Amino acid sequence: MRKPNRLILSLVLFLAFRANAQDSLITNIPARKAFSLNGQWQYIVDPYETGFYDYRYKELKASNGDAYWNTGIPANKSEKKEHGYIDKYSLMVPGDWNHQKPEFLFYEGTIWYKKSFDYHKSSSNARFFIWFGAVNYRADVYLNGKKLGMHKGGFTPFNFEIPASLLKEKDNFLVVKVDNKRYADEVPTLNTDWWNYGGITRDVKLLELPQNFIRDFVIQLKKPEPGKAPSITPDVEGWVRLDTTPQVGEQLTIEIPELKFKKQISVTGAVTPVQFRLPKTQLWSPDNPKCYRVIISSSADKTEDKIGFRTIEAFGKQVLLNGKPIFMRGICIHGEVAQDVRRAVGYDDARNLLNKAKALGCNMVRLAHYPHDEAMTRTADSLGVLVWSEIPVYWTIDFGNPAVLTKAKAQLHEMINRDHNRASIIIWSVGNETPISQTRTDFMHGLITEAKSLDQTRMVSAALEVNYNSGKNLNLVDDPLGEFVDLVAFNEYLGWYGGMPDQCRTTNWATPYNKPLFISETGAEAKAGFHADSLTRFSEEYQEWYFKEQVAMLKRMPDNYVGISPWVMVDFRSPKRNNPIYQEGWNRKGLYGEKGEKKKAFYTLQQYYNNIKQDTDNKIVK
Repeated sequence: MRKPNRLILSLVLFLAFRANAQDSLITNIPARKAFSLNGQWQYIVDPYETGFYDYRYKELKASNGDAYWNTGIPANKSEKKEHGYIDKYSLMVPGDWNHQKPEFLFYEGTIWYKKSFDYHKSSSNARFFIWFGAVNYRADVYLNGKKLGMHKGGFTPFNFEIPASLLKEKDNFLVVKVDNKRYADEVPTLNTDWWNYGGITRDVKLLELPQNFIRDFVIQLKKPEPGKAPSITPDVEGWVRLDTTPQVGEQLTIEIPELKFKKQISVTGAVTPVQFRLPKTQLWSPDNPKCYRVIISSSADKTEDKIGFRTIEAFGKQVLLNGKPIFMRGICIHGEVAQDVRRAVGYDDARNLLNKAKALGCNMVRLAHYPHDEAMTRTADSLGVLVWSEIPVYWTIDFGNPAVLTKAKAQLHEMINRDHNRASIIIWSVGNETPISQTRTDFMHGLITEAKSLDQTRMVSAALEVNYNSGKNLNLVDDPLGEFVDLVAFNEYLGWYGGMPDQCRTTNWATPYNKPLFISETGAEAKAGFHADSLTRFSEEYQEWYFKEQVAMLKRMPDNYVGISPWVMVDFRSPKRNNPIYQEGWNRKGLYGEKGEKKKAFYTLQQYYNNIKQDTDNKIVK
């Protein structure tokens, strides 16, 4: 029986997703013609939703002049206005509101943002979109008093089209109702272990595009036969999506100038499959993070990106990068700048965080527990850092609620679509520490299936649950979700949440799944600068002892152990951490303190990473 063509199957699955998507994400934003709307925005704090809903009549203020999506400027001296926007009340965008005003540190609720701007259209035939890198959590977007749309999800990008007639040359006002309240039926849910930073936390741009623009594309290496390295002239497969179905005879051109490569492809519809062989190519890796300028052109549009070419797969008990085994020397990172107690955003923050990881000896980071700013993944491409990227399906999501699954899938789509050309990303994660039940496993399996339908070039995983003390001194990673993931990953805190660190001396690990085994978290808390004996909790000496015992245990891990990403690189803010002496609202498991100080455990882990070598046969020596 003839096997189905994998490229055609991928395209069918992609089209099926697009048919069900409410809003199609425009990707590769750095290459688009864009007008930045970053900077000072005026605001109104609205904890009672006064600007949105009339509680007396139980209806939206759709026709009410006091709806806050209107300007607040009276038409005449007799018109009643009970709201207004002035510069006295301003916040910076991008940026969370929590760190900008002391009174907003713990605020969870609604804040209305307003930005006034002028805009000169370059073309009378262009299309216009408002694009947000992320807003936490719900965003209702209005331009000149007209609603453009609503988006939920605090860490992924979204965009809405602007009717050309609505956009003016002068005095436009963009209003965004931002609501970061937590709910049981959202993703994440009520209970998390990080700060709920509210606001327009990433870039805002006005895009001007041709009528039929290149909305999205994938240009990635085709996987070779399992366990095989790609050829020095590797095969590429992917697709290019125009926004609408083009006229008959339309051509696409793909160019890679450095390789002197140029290919024309006949358009077959709104989505056109792409398949070709590259000339001799340097493969992307942590040791050689080579990226090529890739240009894609249609008759009406042109876009380009810096793309690295590599393959990644779980093969037997190993993870293969470009066909060779790799050991992942990782660390978990929160999207936070601890020194400023704020959300991380932009390339300066990304370089700062990733260089801290590289100083530790890492070749990999786990971006926990949500998609980080796009600057992080693009910077990881340029620095040669492998990335685990995750959606915030965290702890006790409402797994039995189909609406919650829909929300989780939407965030999964947006994460993958934004970054599917990033060479650094090798793992899509669908969640963290989700308690085992059949309902939960069905929910998570659905997300894994969705991720694989969107991207077959990367591994899919999650941080799984552990069956502790399943045998004599044996902990078994037998979470039923392990059947469906590519990489069996688990979190363990022996010596912090259970027993003392010396428990590691008699503990062994195993999994019934014939797959690579990865420790996605381990760690202990220490307040930087607090020194005592090694038995004293929260001291740097206790944390150091913890990691010394962990490292000794790691040296006798089973032969499918392929890496670790301890928790966590830098101390971070969390309302759950309330020891009044050592925590004060901080999770202190960082190897760096909140001011950037290296704790004693930093050097223990750094030494372990420095001792990990690969022999000439690419056999891992742990």
